[in-house]
Amino acid sequence: MTMEKSDVHIERSTLKDNKISSDLNGIKTPEKSSISDNGGKSEKKMENGGIKAVKSTNSLSGEIDTAEKKMDTGGIKSIKSSNSLSGMIDKEEKKMENGGIKSVKSSNSLSGDSDKAETGSIKGEKSDTPKPESRKGDKPEKSEKNDKQENGDVNVALNGIAGSENGEALEGEEALRDEEKEKLMRVLIGELEDLPPLGSKIVRIFTSSTFTDTTLERNALMEKVYPKLKSSLREKHGLEFQVVDMRWGVRDEATDDHMTTTLCMQEIDNCQRLSIGPNFIVFLGQKYGYRPIPTHIDAEEFLMLRECTQNDPGELALMDLWYKRDDNTVPAVFILQPISSILTNFNNKRNRRLMEADQATWWDTLGKLQRILRKAAQVLFIAKKINREQMHNFFMSVTEREITRGILKAKNVQDHCLAYVREIENINVTLLRFASKFVDFAARNVDGEAQKLLKTLRDEKLPVKMPETNIVKFKVEWGGKEGIDMETHKDYIDTFCQHFYDNVLRLVDNAMAKNEKLSSNAVYVEVLQHLKACYSSCKVFQGREDIVNQIQQYVLGKSDKPLVLHGDSGCGKTSLMAKGASQVRSWFSAESTPFLVLRFLGTTPNSSSIIPLLTSLSRQLMWLYELPDEDIPDELSPLVTFFKRLITSATKDRPLILILDSLDQLSGADGAHQLAWLPTSLPPHVRLIVSTLPNYYGILDTLHSMIETEEHYIPVLPLGENLSASILQFWLKNANRTLTNEQMKLVHEAFTKCNLPLYVKLVFDEVCRWKSYSAIDTVSLAFTIHDSIYKLFDRIEIQHGKTLVGHAFGYITAAKSGLSEAELEDLLSLDEKVLNDVYQYHLPPVRRIPPLLWTRIRSDLPSYLSEREADGVNVVNWYHRQFIEAARERYFKNLNYVSEIHSNIAEYFLGIWGGGKPKPFEYTESQRKMFHLEQKGGESDRKVPLQPLVFVDENGRPMRHNLRKLNELPYHLVRSHRYEELYTQVIFNYNWLHAKLSSMPLQSVLSDFEDLLDHVYQKDVKLIADVIRLSSSILSHYPDNLGPQIIGRLLPYFTINENIRMLIQQCDTDGLTRCALVPVHHCLHTPGGPLQFSLEGHLFAPFGIAVTSNAKYLISVSNKFIIFDLNTGEVFRTIAPGIEGIMQSLVVSDNDKYAAGFTNNNQVIVCNILTGEHVKIMPPLKEHKESAVSGTTMNNTHIVIWTLEEWFLYTVSGTFLSRHTIEMNMPILSAEFGPDARVYIVVKSGGANDSEMTLEMGDNSIEPFEFHSAIAMTKDKQTLYTCIEISDNAVAVYKRDGDTWKYDRTLGDNYDVVFALNLSEDENYLVATIPLGYKLWNLKTDVMVPLKLPHGTRNIPTKNQLSGLVVLTRNNHFVVAAVRKNVYVWDVKQGNMFKVLDAHFGRIIALTAVTHGCNKVISSSIDKTIKVWNFDNILEDVHSIDRLEKPIETIDLASDIPFCVTTSRNCVGVWNLENGKLLKTFGTTTSTSVITEAVITGDGNYVCAAETANIVIWDVSKDAAMKTLPLRDTQKLIRNENDTRIIAIAKQGATKGVCACYSLPEGDQVYKFEYGIRAYKDGVVTCDGSLLALPAVDKSGDVIGVYQAKVGQHLYNLQLKYNTYKPMIRLVSMPHDPNQVALIDEDKGNILDLKKKTLVRSVNRWNGHVTNTGKHGLYAPSRGGLEYIELKHGKTVKTLIPRIAEGVFNVDTTFSNNDRHVIYYHSGHRTLRVFRLSDGKMVAKYKAHAEVKVMKCSPGGMSMIIGCVDGSMTVLALADPFYEENVEFLQSIPSRQKHQAGVGLPGDNSDGNTPKNAIGTALQVARFVAKARGAQRSRACVIS
Repeated sequence: MTMEKSDVHIERSTLKDNKISSDLNGIKTPEKSSISDNGGKSEKKMENGGIKAVKSTNSLSGEIDTAEKKMDTGGIKSIKSSNSLSGMIDKEEKKMENGGIKSVKSSNSLSGDSDKAETGSIKGEKSDTPKPESRKGDKPEKSEKNDKQENGDVNVALNGIAGSENGEALEGEEALRDEEKEKLMRVLIGELEDLPPLGSKIVRIFTSSTFTDTTLERNALMEKVYPKLKSSLREKHGLEFQVVDMRWGVRDEATDDHMTTTLCMQEIDNCQRLSIGPNFIVFLGQKYGYRPIPTHIDAEEFLMLRECTQNDPGELALMDLWYKRDDNTVPAVFILQPISSILTNFNNKRNRRLMEADQATWWDTLGKLQRILRKAAQVLFIAKKINREQMHNFFMSVTEREITRGILKAKNVQDHCLAYVREIENINVTLLRFASKFVDFAARNVDGEAQKLLKTLRDEKLPVKMPETNIVKFKVEWGGKEGIDMETHKDYIDTFCQHFYDNVLRLVDNAMAKNEKLSSNAVYVEVLQHLKACYSSCKVFQGREDIVNQIQQYVLGKSDKPLVLHGDSGCGKTSLMAKGASQVRSWFSAESTPFLVLRFLGTTPNSSSIIPLLTSLSRQLMWLYELPDEDIPDELSPLVTFFKRLITSATKDRPLILILDSLDQLSGADGAHQLAWLPTSLPPHVRLIVSTLPNYYGILDTLHSMIETEEHYIPVLPLGENLSASILQFWLKNANRTLTNEQMKLVHEAFTKCNLPLYVKLVFDEVCRWKSYSAIDTVSLAFTIHDSIYKLFDRIEIQHGKTLVGHAFGYITAAKSGLSEAELEDLLSLDEKVLNDVYQYHLPPVRRIPPLLWTRIRSDLPSYLSEREADGVNVVNWYHRQFIEAARERYFKNLNYVSEIHSNIAEYFLGIWGGGKPKPFEYTESQRKMFHLEQKGGESDRKVPLQPLVFVDENGRPMRHNLRKLNELPYHLVRSHRYEELYTQVIFNYNWLHAKLSSMPLQSVLSDFEDLLDHVYQKDVKLIADVIRLSSSILSHYPDNLGPQIIGRLLPYFTINENIRMLIQQCDTDGLTRCALVPVHHCLHTPGGPLQFSLEGHLFAPFGIAVTSNAKYLISVSNKFIIFDLNTGEVFRTIAPGIEGIMQSLVVSDNDKYAAGFTNNNQVIVCNILTGEHVKIMPPLKEHKESAVSGTTMNNTHIVIWTLEEWFLYTVSGTFLSRHTIEMNMPILSAEFGPDARVYIVVKSGGANDSEMTLEMGDNSIEPFEFHSAIAMTKDKQTLYTCIEISDNAVAVYKRDGDTWKYDRTLGDNYDVVFALNLSEDENYLVATIPLGYKLWNLKTDVMVPLKLPHGTRNIPTKNQLSGLVVLTRNNHFVVAAVRKNVYVWDVKQGNMFKVLDAHFGRIIALTAVTHGCNKVISSSIDKTIKVWNFDNILEDVHSIDRLEKPIETIDLASDIPFCVTTSRNCVGVWNLENGKLLKTFGTTTSTSVITEAVITGDGNYVCAAETANIVIWDVSKDAAMKTLPLRDTQKLIRNENDTRIIAIAKQGATKGVCACYSLPEGDQVYKFEYGIRAYKDGVVTCDGSLLALPAVDKSGDVIGVYQAKVGQHLYNLQLKYNTYKPMIRLVSMPHDPNQVALIDEDKGNILDLKKKTLVRSVNRWNGHVTNTGKHGLYAPSRGGLEYIELKHGKTVKTLIPRIAEGVFNVDTTFSNNDRHVIYYHSGHRTLRVFRLSDGKMVAKYKAHAEVKVMKCSPGGMSMIIGCVDGSMTVLALADPFYEENVEFLQSIPSRQKHQAGVGLPGDNSDGNTPKNAIGTALQVARFVAKARGAQRSRACVIS
């Protein structure tokens, strides 16, 4: 067989003859080479000439590259090999003959699942594609048994082979579980010793190789594999992927300070520390590589080396010149000096000639130093003064150092390391120019010493440590232009790349499987991060024993209050908290196991805002105290209550120590800085320690108001000079460093200027760089923290380049939550300014930033960049606030630069250049000149990832959300002023909003909008924000309802706002995949009008509402206190006092600290608003009816409780003080504290039927004052307004004069009865409530303005109400009054009614105004809701939603036009289904009647309504009752005979039913008959309208009476005597058979044939709903579950909802009329769920805005109509995207047209506001259109 271009041969251990010619493995002059295969021979001639050299893409690439090129090609003098010495060193080792490379032992491939060994391909098969070697007996395919483990866990042995089937593997697994449990326990209890490593979110691989010989492989990986791995790992596991390749992008600056090797070692350590799975991969060829001289040599060893060379003064001088002794290192070392410190032009790129001369000098010098040191080391080794390892240090290559650190000295290499060994056969060493890239040369000959060292490493050391499964070998043939190239060796490169990809994935998968349990435990990961931070802080802690002792005394004491540490930034609070935490366990006796719960706030996402923080703490506490696993509330108020309940679990033997550092680092969202969540009264055995800055967000002031005792506050002051010096000395000792006396003097001087702990740390890091030989005038210290940070930044910029450093630090500082290092590398690689600066003097192989550059910068920032987890990845950020502030000040002065930085980050997260899209660039002018480039620029793939919103697997299934994008992108788009992209990609983007709502707290979505509005105001942006805010209670639990909520609220803006139209259209397309049930018309409160919030949460009516004086909080009461944040509408705190009754009122103290309410069972609850603490007061009441609590009032210190007979005085803490009665036993009506703390009491002084009252003083200090009707007093109690007997109903003004009230004036004439008087907030206006409205007096002018209520509306007084539900808005612009369910608004100047707000669907019971800093009115109602109205928006349009006053009970649809009729208890409504407008309402004919049902004819002409005593036929167009038919208690109306007949079924008493038929519309009686009943049930007409079936009773028992529906003739009674008969629940007609009905009982459905008079079959579980074919039905028990069953055998076809116990609730189900869907309503959840019957998939879960009372499906099955308890009717399109016609129907309905015509009636061109009493014309047009349509109805009709 001839092998064309066969470039690779891979050894197989399955071959019997495994002999490999040493000639093939050696290096020889390639006259001919042959490979035999099955007898076939091929000869391949290799040409020595004509091979073009490949230009080095890293032409000036530093230490490794330059050294290899110059030393191997003879560019410098050759280094003589000391063969004689080497023979003496190791006689056992064989000498390398002729420089040949010995054959490499066969090794096994990496046996990943994807690699399948092909053992038969050697003989007789042609195979051009190379395969990795495979070990004999390996079984790469997993056994079936392992694939089917019950628990889903796959046992993977260390060697990659599946676990054995015996019990050993199971025992090991069990042990692992026990070990994990122990590890979890140690972490969660706060054990700081022997902490486990932190779970990783990154795969970070160090790739080790020599430079020139692996360029092809490394470039191929960078081009083909790394981007693919980055995407795969992110999508599959949510892991970041980063490769550290230190062999490219290396610049001369890296050579200058000799730091490359040290940085390589640091990076290996970082990869081992950070990476999950693989962390080190080595590529080995036939080159040992660059062997530098040591940078640091131990002083004792150096002196011995020096002694060996003392006979040669030149060599000695050279050593002394380049190595200097540093006594600041302990023990002392000699340090190799930076090249440019001696050869000053080494890096002088501005003068190329001088630079080249110095570089040549350096390489010559390096060769001399290598020879000197190696010779001396060999001498010392022979003399046994140093060991072999010490000697080898002078001979070792960089690559061997890396392998030693990464593999030979590493643990668990089988899980973390891979080795790729490539052998090139027949290298043509005569082509020195090319061969030197692949083999070590010295003096133009193969370097035998280097080859020997390579052999030892590759063939001996590596296989001993590394399992065979992790080593793969490739053999390739020398060929192509340069020995090995992409064209000739394509198959090899492809195989290598695929092998690399598969095995990296395998190692990651294995690691994830092992670590998944604990690493996926969010609590474990969170707690461990904080314990690690604590441990790090403690390691360097010194001093402060006095404060640590105070902490100890507090922890061991009996205090029930938190301890607060406070001090300036950098004063050491965090270190003190950490030190205290580390010693907690030692403070307790052995009998106690203290649980340490620790959080350094702001250092992780779950400790940065209050809800995630409390959730994390709660989860930890539940685990610690072994509490039942229950759902943790996701809203703040119940979460706070839940958390405070959890901490009560602490016990004496398991006390709880809770430490929260840096309260100021918490986000201010959700009122975190108000500290309502912080427990201030601690249960026994609980201690809480917090710290904060003194001047941030008022936190310390708030703490002082909550914790008043000063002993609970510890100020943290600076260290002081002496302690600072002591700490520094301690740190230096630990770091094996010291300082000279002069240097220490400089440090002491600095400490006199500043001695904060952070400053000491900065000084320490600076002085660690000082050498003892550094001249004192070359070292200096800044004297402030700020200046020290600036000095640090200066040094790093000088060392690494201002552009690179400025942009890198800029990106970190600009990021919202920090950046992962992979993200930072990507950003720098997209930044043209950075790349042009980095590549000033050479062109890169890939236009990306070399990883080494950031590595060098990071190594110069010791511990100032913190690592933490954010959005599921590890990110870096500044560890201290002072660094953030300094970086902002330094790098963000230029606003254009700031915008550019944010813009670059925005572009990255937009994914503009991701997924292989090349980004254009331009060469600089200097680059074009230097590299002789003709083109101005180009474009290149930057190898950055795509940024989808959701990561999906290979099958397109969503895996996880892109949290990084969701969190960062809006922040940067705002700050880069890229508003257009912000609008299209975020604000008005349905998929974005849905993704973020689904994966993050709702407040984080709102914060994006608030952030934008803070920068630029746009009305439609605020509208969307308000939609989310108004819908928050639904969206926080049902994010899939985003589409319906947006549509239902914003449809009025569809035609007038392009952005909103675009968003609605996305909801109608993209949104249908999440919820296919969407509103047809505007049906929910629209934002932007006066309604700001609709607040829910009370299970009972909130009778009391009040607002704190600073307008921050709204307090409300029912059976609990709910305190809302008035700015956000969020629940701030819930206080559940555990009472049985309902609180009837609410009062708040003047200082906003206390609130009190009394219940209907005589309990009084006083709660502390700030802390949530509360007390119950049970006043000692007399035992009779009148002795019931009827009111409370309070000031800052006391509370008064009164009954009709007496009043009690208590302190706010619940201490009883006194008891008082009223003279003459007059009933007490009200009491109120005055500013002088005296109690003002109003008593009933007249009879039961009059309104006489008296004002008295609790201490009788003022004469009683008699009045009637009403009274209002000013706040200072100096003026009162009331009605007195002599002036009848006129309002008189009295002023206080000493101990009496003196008449001042009368406010004009008033002849109306006054029910109540109210003063405005500023006391400039007085409002009197009168029967037909209100009267408003301007108290400055005494001018009265009447305020009239609409006709038919009046005020109905309550007995002795004193004040009414009326307020004035800010600046007294409007008077606002609540009457029943409406809010009425008048303007103050003219008294004109300005607006009527349809506020509630229940009576309003409380009304208050807020004028401090805002302009709001708040109403509460018996409908259990509280509405907040923003009167700054009162002028904006209100898009009203029509509804009936009472709940909708029935719905009937017109068949030909889009009308329906609904009924409530007292009203019939006719609705337009296309726009949801209520066109007509018909009341009852008598005030006492109750409506039971109504139907509408198909053409919409007539409505027939059943009320208590009559049936009324209404002519819709004329708004008139055509006929009233006397028939009492009609229960059912059935249209028949094409709507020309109406069949009415009524019950007459308990045993008789009546059925009557009337003609429509005339109302003539066609027939009427009576029948017997046992319990009334509705009758039915069969599907063809021919038969009428009525549940009845006769002598034989229960029967079905069968009648002719047309004439009423009784045909027969069908006796119900089958064996399984049970009393029926209802009767239904079968839709497919005109002779069949079904009797539904509690267990089953029974199909009866009326013609055959037989039971066809009984179907168990069937609830009566049936498809049009009659073949399928539903089973939906009230306790939960839904099954689709066939009706022939009763078997389940599909389980749509599993039988999960959800409690017993009302359940309603129906099929759509086209039998494509099932609709399921659950009253407990208030959700409509829609299931597609073809596949059983749930296509919608729609959360109704109110409880659904009735639902109907449209005739065509395209929509649902629901009637709710609030009187509203809503049409929902069933727009299942699976059916194209459903989506087309949605898009064609009138509300989705850009230019809408009127109210949506066909042919109606009105303006959309047709009056309810003027629809005659509309009906005429509708009828005409309906006739024109005939059977062809438009899809736009919602009755489809």
